[in-house]
Amino acid sequence: MNETYDAIVLGTGLKECILAGLLAKMESRKILQIDKNSYYGAESASLNLTNLWKHFKEKEGKQAPKEYGENRDWNVDLIPKFVMSDGDLVKLLFKTKVHHYLEWKAIDGTYVYQWDKGGLFSNAKGVIHKVPSNDKEALSSDLMGLFEKNRCRKFFQFIQDFDANNQKTWEKVNPKGPFKDIISKFGLEPNTTDFIGHAVALYTNDNFLEEESFKTIENIKLYMNSVGKYGESPFIYPIYGLSGLAEGFSRLCALYGGTYMLNRDCEEILYDDAGKFKGIKSQGEVAFGKILIADPTYIARIEPHKVRSLGKIVRCICILNHPIPKTKDMPSTQIIIPQKQVGRKNDIFIASLNFTHCICMKGFYIAIISTVLETNDPKKELKPAFDLIGNVLETFMTVTDEWEPIDNSFNDNVIITKSFSSVSHFEPDTKNVLDLYKVLTGKELDLEHLEEEGQN
Repeated sequence: MNETYDAIVLGTGLKECILAGLLAKMESRKILQIDKNSYYGAESASLNLTNLWKHFKEKEGKQAPKEYGENRDWNVDLIPKFVMSDGDLVKLLFKTKVHHYLEWKAIDGTYVYQWDKGGLFSNAKGVIHKVPSNDKEALSSDLMGLFEKNRCRKFFQFIQDFDANNQKTWEKVNPKGPFKDIISKFGLEPNTTDFIGHAVALYTNDNFLEEESFKTIENIKLYMNSVGKYGESPFIYPIYGLSGLAEGFSRLCALYGGTYMLNRDCEEILYDDAGKFKGIKSQGEVAFGKILIADPTYIARIEPHKVRSLGKIVRCICILNHPIPKTKDMPSTQIIIPQKQVGRKNDIFIASLNFTHCICMKGFYIAIISTVLETNDPKKELKPAFDLIGNVLETFMTVTDEWEPIDNSFNDNVIITKSFSSVSHFEPDTKNVLDLYKVLTGKELDLEHLEEEGQN
C-alpha cells in the first residue's frame, strides 16, 4: 500500500487473475491485486474439506464427518465449469505458458436429458443419452430413430464442411439468416434440435433458433473440433480443481512483478476532481493507481449504482458415494437438461467428478448442479437433476446474483468484470476477459500466433 500502480485489481477470481497476468506479462504493467478472502480464486476457488464446511456450515457449528478423510483429499469447486479443448481459454493458457503450471484430465462423457412420454408397455420418464458430436456417432445414437439419424448425420457433415469464406460449402443456406431455417432445411425433429442447440452448441435457452446462424454454426464446430483433441469428450478439467487456473495466472503476474495481498478488503474507491479513478482505501491505508479492475461483487457492495443483476443462479454441491446412474459408471461426466424437456426457461447442468481429478476422496463423487433461478423454490427447480444423480450424502447450496456493469464505457477507469454465468463452460467468460483486455490496452490479444508471442 501507499504506492502507485499501473493497475489495482480487486479480487482473485479467474477473470481478474487472467487480466492481471496479461497486463503484467504482455504490457509490463505494475500490478497490485488484493482479495478479502484468505485464499485465491474468489468464486472460482476450490475448497478443502475444512473450508467447505466453514463456508457453508459455520453458522450451524458443524464440522466435516471423519469418514470423509483428510483435507488433502478434497478440492471442491464453488463454481464448476468445464474447459473446451479447442476453446479460447486453452489458447490463453498456451499464450501465457500458464499451462505449464497445471495438469489436466479429460471429462469422460457428456449426456443430454430427454423426456420419454412412454407408450403401451412403458411409463413416462426422463432418460439420459450420450451426446453424438459427429456424423458417425449420430448413426449409433439412441437419441433418434433410424430416419432421423440419417438426417442428423447429413446435418453434422454440413457443419463439418462449412467454411464461412467459401460459399460453395453453404449448400444454398444463408448463414446470416436464423438458425431455424437450417433446421428446417435438414428436416430435423424438435428433440434433435433440442440436443444440438443445448448439448452441442451449448445454449441455455431456445433464442439461438431466431438468431444469426453463423454464431451457432461456429459453436457447433468448436464442440466438434474439441472432441478427440485430448480425449473422447470435448471437455477437460484441471487436476486439483479450478482454483489452479486462478493461481496459475497469479503466479504469472507475480513472476512479472505483481504484488498480492490476501485478507485485505477495499473500503472505498477514490476519484480525482475529474471523476477518474485514483486509488483505493484499505485498512486505513491508500494505494494509488491509474486503473481499477474489479470483481463485480466488490462494486455491488461499495458502489452498487454501477452494476445490475441479470438474475440469480442457484448452485448445489452434492457429495455422493456412487457414480451417477445410467452413465456407465464414468468417473466424470456432464449432463445437460434442456429447459424444454422439463418445462423451464433455462437449462439445468450437472457436473460430476471423482478422485481421478483429485477433487475428493476415493470412494466419493462430487456432483454440482446449477441453473438460473426462476422461482423462490431452488430445491424444487433442481428436482429433475436430483432425480438423476440418486442418493445424496451432503448438499451445499448457494444462490448468487449474476452481476454485469451498467456502463461498459468505463470512462472513470473502473473496469468491472461480469459474474460467471450459468453456462457450463468457460467460453463466454473468456470472451469477457478478451473484450476487457481490448478496453485496457486498445488492442486485441492475438491467440493464433501462440509460440511466436509466448516465448518471453
